[in-house]
Amino acid sequence: MPASLSIVVITLNEAGNLPRTLASVRGMGEIVVVDSGSDDASVEIARDFGARVFIEQWKGFAAQKNSAIDHAGGDWILSLDADEELSPALRREIEALLASEPPFAAWRIPRLNHFLGVPLRHGGYWPDPKLRLFRRGAARFEDRPVHETMKTGEPVGQLTNPIIHRCYPAMEDYIDHMNRYSAAGAQILVEKGRADRSWAWLAWNAVLNPAATFLYNYIFRLGFLDGRAGLLQHLNHSVYVHWKFAKAWEAARRQSPATQSPKK
Repeated sequence: MPASLSIVVITLNEAGNLPRTLASVRGMGEIVVVDSGSDDASVEIARDFGARVFIEQWKGFAAQKNSAIDHAGGDWILSLDADEELSPALRREIEALLASEPPFAAWRIPRLNHFLGVPLRHGGYWPDPKLRLFRRGAARFEDRPVHETMKTGEPVGQLTNPIIHRCYPAMEDYIDHMNRYSAAGAQILVEKGRADRSWAWLAWNAVLNPAATFLYNYIFRLGFLDGRAGLLQHLNHSVYVHWKFAKAWEAARRQSPATQSPKK
């Protein structure tokens, strides 16, 4: 018998993305959706696709995704974000894999990121491999404030065909993402003691580092081959780097005794 599959997704107001995501996996196995209080049609859409839906308070990305994994009953689990979908070729590849005897307990899948509707194939955004398919019990998400990653103690295989990631259809979406993630990244720097209130630290990390990031990704990693969308993506990613270190510098400056008013 082919191995059974559970597809797990977390949602919060994902009505614009969810139909495309769930349509790409319809019929592959059970669908598990953990929603954290959507006030749009996300829950209704998930149920229309036959998903088992759980409403849970937000616990952070990693904890929420691990909760969805815990609800899954399949032999294998495929974890997707609500703005991701399987390419038809990837769906066929996964179905063929699970119909055989998979040689690995966990698999990385390449991810094709789209920015303003344009696929990014250069500048470090491709192939962007993500561990997303695994035998139940073989992997968990590592608890981090941002950029949560899946960890496993098993050898990992590599699939060929991509997940389609329609991450930022508009500039407004990306600017909001930059603001939230730069604040979380700054918090991590402060908590790890890697933030400094000196001007030298600020100049290096908030000025030279973003400039070097743009030069490396846009020129040396050929980001310019992705056209105008590639230019905007790499410019704004450099701004994100600037914001992260500027916010960390500001937080370190607020915490420094030298900036506090003397006691009366």
